[in-house]
Amino acid sequence: MQRPPLFESDSFIYWKNRFETYVKSKDLDLWHVITNGDFQPIVQNPETKLDEVIPFKKQIDDLKKRLAKNNEAKMVIYNALPRKEYERIFMCNTAKEIWKTLLITHQGNSQVKDNKIDLLVQQYEQFVISEDESIDSAFARFNTIITSLKALDEGYSSKNYVRKFLRALHPKWRAKVTAIEESKDLTSLSLDELIGNLKVHEMIIKKDSEIVKAKVERKSIALKAKKESSDEECSTSGSEDEEYAMAVRDFKKFFKRRGRFVRQPRNDKKTFQRSRDDKNGKSDRKCFRCGDPNHLIRECPKPPKDKNQRAFVEGSWRRYR
Repeated sequence: MQRPPLFESDSFIYWKNRFETYVKSKDLDLWHVITNGDFQPIVQNPETKLDEVIPFKKQIDDLKKRLAKNNEAKMVIYNALPRKEYERIFMCNTAKEIWKTLLITHQGNSQVKDNKIDLLVQQYEQFVISEDESIDSAFARFNTIITSLKALDEGYSSKNYVRKFLRALHPKWRAKVTAIEESKDLTSLSLDELIGNLKVHEMIIKKDSEIVKAKVERKSIALKAKKESSDEECSTSGSEDEEYAMAVRDFKKFFKRRGRFVRQPRNDKKTFQRSRDDKNGKSDRKCFRCGDPNHLIRECPKPPKDKNQRAFVEGSWRRYR
């Protein structure tokens, strides 16, 4: 016989369900012995109508096989328990006593059991699914509650499971819940079928959300690029305007300087000087040496009175002898 599931004190309800399923899959008589007690070699006396123990010598083979189930059931439990748990129950004489001891130790007596049931019922009634929670996550929490209730012999019908899960969904599922209620018979709808239906709809919602998010991101990128382009154009335009203004200022300065300091050709210098003297009311020019207004000192035919006499001619002082 295959080894039974190993005992788990921290997850007793989980182990209990697995152990029960394992024993029933091997032999239903073994589970009957564990839950109801050992088979007894008793037969009713037809004369006295009283139950009498059948001596071993008079037991038929079929009865002996049934009686062997008592020890077989105990051995199945022993094989599942660690030594610490075995030391707790090795004084028990029957498989039923062993099983009862394990239940009381790890599951509690009837009062503790009732308190656990009350707590689980409260969790069941207050069960809600948040907006961002996935269907798989919500179902895992919900299944833990209903499995624990079932392990404590306090179950709810499948119809209640379905309705409760639908009521626990976030309001964003309202349209889907209404569609399910109108198109499905909730009395015959299994919880697994409901979860499968909701998961398909969840995938559609997720895909639509990703499409919308992608559109928003593309629009945001486009707006950002447009803004950067506009800012760059404004910056370029401002820079060009500033350069233009600077060029105009430089141009004006250049011509202003050129108007003030431009040199006249040498041939025209005399004409320019005369014209300026005419404007200043100084048209009567005389020779520095003889006083003749018709020529300058360098053209004067008269010799200088003083050999060391000097005159300012063409921008420099010259000595005439």
